[in-house]
Amino acid sequence: MNLGDRQPFRFLVHDRDSKFSGQFDAVFQSEGIRIIRAPIRAPNANAHAERWVRTLRHDCLDRILIFSRRQLDHVLRVYSRHYNTHRPHRALALQPPDESKTVSALTPAQSGRVQRRELLGGLIHEYELTA
Repeated sequence: MNLGDRQPFRFLVHDRDSKFSGQFDAVFQSEGIRIIRAPIRAPNANAHAERWVRTLRHDCLDRILIFSRRQLDHVLRVYSRHYNTHRPHRALALQPPDESKTVSALTPAQSGRVQRRELLGGLIHEYELTA
């Protein structure tokens, strides 16, 4: 895995499928990653990860033809930044998870221009006010 300057992984969550052998876990444990197994007979235990994957596929991957690993890395990097810093989330009162960029509601009295930025060849549009 080439993660560059990203924050290192701390946890690996997986179910109890036989394909995740002890040797599989040992590779990650040797890198200091803690292995967490989902509880037995708990189909909703991994719901957050499954929701993220479904959102990623629906919003992005199902609409792009990926030709190479490099392109896939780029698409995932751009979409995850969009998802965490710009895209509104219902459970967070329509705010993105990254609190450093809060989106405020506009009032009719506010003046300014709206700038549109296209990501991934126009698949995703981000909007922000300019002075």
